[in-house]
Amino acid sequence: MKRALISVSNKENIVNFAKELVANDYEIISTGGTYQLLHEAGLPVQSVESVTGFPEMFDGRVKTLHPKIHGGILARRDLPEHQQQLKEQQITPIDMVVVNLYPFKETIMAGDVTPAEAIEQIDIGGPSMLRSAAKNFKDVLAVVDPTDYETIITKLQSETDTYEFRRELAAKVFRHTAAYDAIIAKYFTGEAFTEEFPETYEQFEKLRYGENAQQAAMAYRDPISEPYSVLNANIMHGKKLSYNNIRDADAALRIIAEFKKPTVVTVKHMNPAGIGIATDIEAAWDKAFEADDISIFGGIVALNREVDLATATKMSKIFLEIIIAPSFSAEAYAQLAKKKNIRLLTVPFTNEIPQHIETTSVLGGAVMQERDLAVESLADLTVVSEKQPTEKQLKAMLFAQTAVKYVKSNAIVVAQDGQTLGIGAGQPNRIDSVKIAIEHAQTKAGFADAVLASDAFFPMADSVEYAAKHGISALVEPGGSIRDQDSIKKANELGVVLVFTGVRHFKH
Repeated sequence: MKRALISVSNKENIVNFAKELVANDYEIISTGGTYQLLHEAGLPVQSVESVTGFPEMFDGRVKTLHPKIHGGILARRDLPEHQQQLKEQQITPIDMVVVNLYPFKETIMAGDVTPAEAIEQIDIGGPSMLRSAAKNFKDVLAVVDPTDYETIITKLQSETDTYEFRRELAAKVFRHTAAYDAIIAKYFTGEAFTEEFPETYEQFEKLRYGENAQQAAMAYRDPISEPYSVLNANIMHGKKLSYNNIRDADAALRIIAEFKKPTVVTVKHMNPAGIGIATDIEAAWDKAFEADDISIFGGIVALNREVDLATATKMSKIFLEIIIAPSFSAEAYAQLAKKKNIRLLTVPFTNEIPQHIETTSVLGGAVMQERDLAVESLADLTVVSEKQPTEKQLKAMLFAQTAVKYVKSNAIVVAQDGQTLGIGAGQPNRIDSVKIAIEHAQTKAGFADAVLASDAFFPMADSVEYAAKHGISALVEPGGSIRDQDSIKKANELGVVLVFTGVRHFKH
């Protein structure tokens, strides 16, 4: 008979799986609670103690760490010397290892858990057995995922448990144990994690395709993922998110976290199309929509207040991919859910995003950096022009400078207080971004009060000159160019306000 070792924390469907194994001529050995469950189900099962001749010790910390277990798993069937050693040591080979691990993640996320309690949920024997089985996958089926039980039985019955299938099970084991260890590492790092760079993510789900239909894609998330995340959002209505949906929705969540007043952000291709702030969410929607009523078609909308019926009715009149908010009133949900293809998501909104590290892939690896957390205040603004800004202009400049952080470089935002009017994104040179932003803004109400923000310094005076000659009365930029004086001189010559912040906001 073949032998299966079963020791699972997640006991979903394990009794039925074990019954099928017995019917396929497997004998079963097991530990602790799993042994008790299978025994009470009337299945022929041996305890690990009866195999090793050694009792469980130290409150279960040591039970499977024994040569009669790991020798049975790791011995190669194609090496006569291994088979001889098994015989000499009276070790029976183990042909299948069915293990899932102590619920460490669930324990620490439950709240009010002491370090001692968390430590006791660190599985030692389980990962050891799984890794041993995965290493010897040609001879041992390594089973970590309950959703694979039915497939495994089918393949055993049809004798189609191929090398490729076994290798995929092994790969799943190593992904699983890597993510498990990453969670433990993050827990032990504790608060200092904000200063460290993560090394491992856990697989979330396979996506239908990537940016384009010909590209395969997979989503991953932080092993201990925060609630304020598109990957943890509650999809109330609509189909699964695509690769582009996830990236755009993530951009929207990052942007709207900057604002505490009722705010609506519209996003297209990871750039803000419009941002509106008002005293209520309907008025904020009106501002965001008016900021760019063309680009929003097929876009993403994030709102930081509950969606009410009046706002939902307005949004339902155009094609939107996703609406993401803290909640939807029952009437608003009913109105929006009439549209089959729209996705309605909820997340618990916050102004404090805990994730400080960003990762970007490059050929051969990845680069990581801290998120741009700089927040300018009135105290950070240095007026370098002769003309002094009004209080209204200062508020508008702070708003525009916040928005420009989330626009792809070279980035220019034209805005008034509480509303973007024009956005120039991703141009190879800054003056072209200035021209695009101003051209959009000139068609909007409120342009007479518009200010312009730049994510980086003006390398020459042409941007200041173009902006001033096209109706911009105040500009804000980081400063720091060796030619800053040219821009200051031009601002004074044309009678516009120029303010430096000292903080650059490149976004590549």
